[in-house]
Amino acid sequence: MNLADTLNLGCACQTLSLPRLREQLETGPALDGLAARLSVSHPHLFSASAVFLDSGVAQQIREAVAAIERVIALPAWRDQALARAPSIAARDHGPVGAFMGYDFHLSDAGPRLIEINSNAGGAVLNAALARAHSACCNAFGQVLDPHDALRSLDTVFVDMFRSEWALQRGDAPLRTVLIVDDAPRQQYLAPEFDMVRELFAAHGLTALVADAAELQWRDGQLHHPALPVGTEVDLVYNRLTDFYLHDDTHQALRLAHEAGAVVLTPHPRTHALYADKRNLIALSDTDLLARWGVSESDRALLRAVVPTTQRVGIDNADALWAGRRGLFFKPAAGFGARAAYRGDKLTRRVWGEIMAGDYVAQALVPPSERLVRVQDDTHLLKLDLRAYTYRGEVQLMAARTWTGQTTNFRTEGGGFSPVVVLPTVPAPLSQVGHEAAQQFNTH
Repeated sequence: MNLADTLNLGCACQTLSLPRLREQLETGPALDGLAARLSVSHPHLFSASAVFLDSGVAQQIREAVAAIERVIALPAWRDQALARAPSIAARDHGPVGAFMGYDFHLSDAGPRLIEINSNAGGAVLNAALARAHSACCNAFGQVLDPHDALRSLDTVFVDMFRSEWALQRGDAPLRTVLIVDDAPRQQYLAPEFDMVRELFAAHGLTALVADAAELQWRDGQLHHPALPVGTEVDLVYNRLTDFYLHDDTHQALRLAHEAGAVVLTPHPRTHALYADKRNLIALSDTDLLARWGVSESDRALLRAVVPTTQRVGIDNADALWAGRRGLFFKPAAGFGARAAYRGDKLTRRVWGEIMAGDYVAQALVPPSERLVRVQDDTHLLKLDLRAYTYRGEVQLMAARTWTGQTTNFRTEGGGFSPVVVLPTVPAPLSQVGHEAAQQFNTH
């Protein structure tokens, strides 16, 4: 057991500074009172405990993300992914997709990729949370953010969107950005939409949170009624889960994207290339990757990180049912753990639904655990880790802690947690992890 595991399992320390969290959440007048509102509406959104990560594991995650990006850049990968996607995914206007999310479970043998998300939420909230934890004390802040990267992270996020804009529009000025979802005020992460809007505004952009149904396509331009007459929408930060814009209420956005009249990020092509769960089948198929020309070193890395994944079908139904206790079943186009099932929890009725749907079966990798303090008691919660990335570079790592079958924000003591990548320590120090945990607990 490394020092990170020892701390996660033996240290129930709480490092969240609530005054600092309020300061980080309420970065503009329009956000005044947000912390108080979240404490009522989202009481389990933020954890008071950080998650510790071994530096070698963190490096393996970075290397895995880079390797996957190299695979996805191959023509053979593109051909197989786009062949099964709707025609809109063939549109390539240049942008590659903002806020990619690589989700991992941490096994005894290292990180295991659970899925890739093309519109991963929570990055701005997690940046604010990490800064609030770093204020606990100087010593903890230096470990959590040794290179003072959190200070500039908001600029990194805005620069990402400017990069997406430049990939399609070159050096034309970016002026107007919309954060778009269905009924955005009803979404669980609606507070983050407001924070992103304020972030854009602080960098000189006109920004609005908008319902996709309110968008208007006319005269070859995308418009929104809240904008001044004649003002077109330049860029849409897309939070829709209608990944291919099938819904009639998304027609204006679909037409604008197809015409290249708006910069849409992430977009249908991003989902097809990255987030379709069937991509995990190819990523875990070493022989297929070899035929595509993937290097031996990348194949070895992916073999270690990507759990074996299979398509669910009539031909392998009996074998999958027999081995279901070691599998996790996910809809190919799913998100947010919806309609996803652990094999050991399956009933015959649910199995019938899986067979009637479009599912993949992934080798089960149980989540690791984090000890947290809840009032005067301690509890072990499950945890997973998300790497927020852009163009193969990890911008931020964050964790989620919970109880239950799938990730949720309903667990007392759980929620988003910042990730503390521990510096490499000499072997003798790693052997006294228990004492280190005790010292953290007295903090």
